[in-house]
Amino acid sequence: MAVAATDSADLSPELAEKLEAMRADFRAWGSALVCFSGGIDSTLAAALAHEVLGPRAVAMTAVSPSLAPSELVHARELAARIGVRHEVVESHEIDEPGYVANDGRRCFYCKTELYGIATAKAPAWDLAVVVNGTNLDDLGDYRPGLEAAANAQVKSPFVTHGLSKAEVRLVAKHLGLPSWDKPAAACLSSRLPHGTPVTRERLLQIATFEAALHELGLRQVRVRWHGLEGVGGQLAGSLARVEVAREELAAAFAVHEGVVRAGKAAGFLFVTLDLEGYRVGSQNALLGRRMLPIVP
Repeated sequence: MAVAATDSADLSPELAEKLEAMRADFRAWGSALVCFSGGIDSTLAAALAHEVLGPRAVAMTAVSPSLAPSELVHARELAARIGVRHEVVESHEIDEPGYVANDGRRCFYCKTELYGIATAKAPAWDLAVVVNGTNLDDLGDYRPGLEAAANAQVKSPFVTHGLSKAEVRLVAKHLGLPSWDKPAAACLSSRLPHGTPVTRERLLQIATFEAALHELGLRQVRVRWHGLEGVGGQLAGSLARVEVAREELAAAFAVHEGVVRAGKAAGFLFVTLDLEGYRVGSQNALLGRRMLPIVP
């Protein structure tokens, strides 16, 4: 089912002009493959592509251990709601040593894998360009994945036309997209501190705990994984530093016993609640700091 726009009066003249400019871009491209995670940015990009190009637009979702299973379900539902053709492919960034090492350039390896798949699939599906949902706010954080996008010549219409995250949400709401206010959902690997190796087991542990937190009624959550060093410098277990939206801190305290049970059931030795609340890229605060020896 295609989405339907609301009254155009809900957009400022400037934002309405940006929307028309993005539509013009898709018309000029003639066809497009949209890298589609199910987040609001890529959802808006996919919706615009489908609106303008119809069957000449394809939304592609890459599945790997770093994608929470619930996010794939959500992406399928959204693609069906929009009406866009949806293709699901496997990505194998976890086989890349640089990605597993999880230094500050982990996202570069991940996006290089994603855009490599996309740029191979686009001509195979007879599509002219590859498009992502990067917005202006993404340029203000440390995002090595942007380098991978530039290397692959991926189109970023929200950056080209100067849309912030808030403006992306406004346009999505204008178009009637049901996920216009969906919380941001970065890949599961972003929950691991830089320098702590990415493993399938750790990603599953994080995904399991986050799914349980959502079942407890918490909406914006991040389970930050931290290794605990025991005798002899060996890994003794893991600690979960749970971030929730600041407005949800009281709700998290109200169900704290369930939070602890869920964390321990997922295999964490200790479960903590971060009193600063959720913030984007909190693990990046460790970049450039003197680090203690990293657990294997």
